[in-house]
Amino acid sequence: MLFWIRFLLWLTCASAMLLLAFLPIDTRTQLVTTFIILIIVAAMKMMRVEGRGRVVFLSLASAIVLRYVYWRTSSTLPPVNQLENFIPGLLLYLAEMYSVMMLFLSLFVVSTPLPPRKPFRTLSYDELPIVDIFVPSYNEEESLLANTLAAARNLDYPADKFTVWLLDDGSTEQKRQSTDLLAAKFAEQRHQSLQTLCSQLGVRYLTRERNEHAKAGNLNNGLNHSTGELVAVFDADHAPARSFLKETVGYFNDDPRLFLVQTPHFFINPDPIERNLNTFNKMPSENEMFYGIIQRGLDKWNAAFFCGSAAVLRREALNEANGFSGLSITEDCETALDLHSRGWNSIFVDMPLIAGLQPATFASFIGQRSRWAQGMMQIMRFRFPLFKRGLSLGQRLCYMSSTMFWLFPFPRAIFLLAPLFYLFFNLQIFMGSGGEFMAYTLSYMLVNLMVQNYLYGSFRWPWISELYEYVQSVHLLPAILSVMWDPRRPTFKVTAKDESVTENRLSEISRPFFLIFLILLIAFGVTIYRLYSDPYKFDVTLVVGGWNLVNLIMAGCALGVVSERGERQSSRRVQVSRRCEFSLGDKLYPAMIDDVSVNGASLQIFTRDRDIFKRDVLGAVTFQPHGSTEWAELPVTIRHSQFSGDIISIGCRYLPETVRHHELIADLIFANAQQWSLFQHSRRRNPGLIGGAFMFLRLSLTQTLRGMHYLLLLLAAKGKADVKPEGRP
Repeated sequence: MLFWIRFLLWLTCASAMLLLAFLPIDTRTQLVTTFIILIIVAAMKMMRVEGRGRVVFLSLASAIVLRYVYWRTSSTLPPVNQLENFIPGLLLYLAEMYSVMMLFLSLFVVSTPLPPRKPFRTLSYDELPIVDIFVPSYNEEESLLANTLAAARNLDYPADKFTVWLLDDGSTEQKRQSTDLLAAKFAEQRHQSLQTLCSQLGVRYLTRERNEHAKAGNLNNGLNHSTGELVAVFDADHAPARSFLKETVGYFNDDPRLFLVQTPHFFINPDPIERNLNTFNKMPSENEMFYGIIQRGLDKWNAAFFCGSAAVLRREALNEANGFSGLSITEDCETALDLHSRGWNSIFVDMPLIAGLQPATFASFIGQRSRWAQGMMQIMRFRFPLFKRGLSLGQRLCYMSSTMFWLFPFPRAIFLLAPLFYLFFNLQIFMGSGGEFMAYTLSYMLVNLMVQNYLYGSFRWPWISELYEYVQSVHLLPAILSVMWDPRRPTFKVTAKDESVTENRLSEISRPFFLIFLILLIAFGVTIYRLYSDPYKFDVTLVVGGWNLVNLIMAGCALGVVSERGERQSSRRVQVSRRCEFSLGDKLYPAMIDDVSVNGASLQIFTRDRDIFKRDVLGAVTFQPHGSTEWAELPVTIRHSQFSGDIISIGCRYLPETVRHHELIADLIFANAQQWSLFQHSRRRNPGLIGGAFMFLRLSLTQTLRGMHYLLLLLAAKGKADVKPEGRP
């Protein structure tokens, strides 16, 4: 009886909402009604309502969006007989409807995400499953692999209950027998070197005859040679915390149909956008919105999917599906889609338990995102989730949201070009007055921003999503078009993670961004001219010019994104606070480790001795590894020092000579997962819509100037290079 009462109440509210959205009213009434609803929505947002209040908030916001859709569809499209206006007008309308559809799909996913999962009960030794840990590799450096393998080998889990496998696809028989002699020699040397490393670490080494089906084929080869009940997967640059298995494997005992436990990807270095904008330490990273909000929303609908790493999977489920799927180049999401359709379950554990590396250059970042976008488009073509048999309705909508998101370059391009049709060619692609724009479009934009800030405020600041989408769209658009034309054409390409930017420079793919900025700047000048030369269209020109100005601000900020900052440090440092001792010759000094990286550490040493702490002097850091009662020694060399009273701060570089030293480095950086959670939470604050908008405006101004400065330096350098010395040919 209670169910039917709730259903009737919901049906009544939904009917009233639809009536409000599609009721014909004049512009003045619309403006007043919208203003009242916006005040209510803003007040609820400020009060941070939750529970049923959250649903009311989203319902009121949805009413404004639907109201805009109704007006936009019924009153704003140009006449069909004016093709020069109708065609671009229709494209703009379709771009907006895509955005509205994605808004409602995202609301479905994240309107009431699951809270963080409760820890499972402690398992006895006999209950602990046997786990195979796969570390697939292709072209990564040995030192990087050593740290990841050492971290995996040192997991806090019974040693006889897990096996670590290095799945080496960079030394296959196919590569070692290549007709390219240098490539064959390199593959043979890699083969022998990694075999030695694995033997020293107590890790199983496995390669195969041919590089078939990329990462999926490599993982399936690992499945064919192992027998564990569960399979954990870590990318070569994703080192796990000691607690990874203890925090994940117990969920499989609670649900015999569980095929996946996925954890977040935490990165110890900024992506190129964060590095170039200098926001890594003060603003949440892009991936935190996905893992902190979206994956929890997907989890509610049993649609949290495999993200390629930092996950544990059940072998029984993989065997049922004949292993990891390899039809697309995003084998992770495709595998999850297949297993969900077979009735298997997944969960997401919102706890960072691995630390990885992101691409260092903007070009590599775009290459990575192009692969993701193309892979999702392949899934759309080959596995169309909406009609995939075996999925629930919620799962269908969740997978459609995840795959269709990657179509964003199309509407982004249209939103960028639309104002130019009017400013440059005087085309009327949007039929509406300035008053109607205020009553409908502006209210829609404001409520959209409110909803985003309400749902994602602590994870994504205002306008940052738009910036990420814009800088990706310029190069992702042709990549998506190519996979639509030939869905089997894209091939899996490993994202480079060992690059570095040692000096300031413009990205090699930055030219389109400067060209777009120049065009938008000219359009801004045209706006000012038309405001004075054509006063009868002042309101329309003001609206379109304002739209172009927003695009110009975004494009200006993007100039800073493609202006690569050089970094003195070759790797990102992680803040720690750990007791240690520093030995120099026969002297031992009490010390604290302040921060660590994959290459070195910073120490605070308590001493009055100054003369002996010089550059390139050899020493050692002695500390107690996690889970051990004995202290261990790691050799280092001093790189720099600074004195302050009785304390000397030194920066030192590791000098690993044995496998044990790599284990100690991994323990310093990766063993403690709590430090990553603390760092994430330190950046999670909501600046609000107004504060966030001003922050972005200030950021855009500074990055525009920085981008132009880099461009002038580049042009000056080219000018000097073109001037030939007198008397020289």
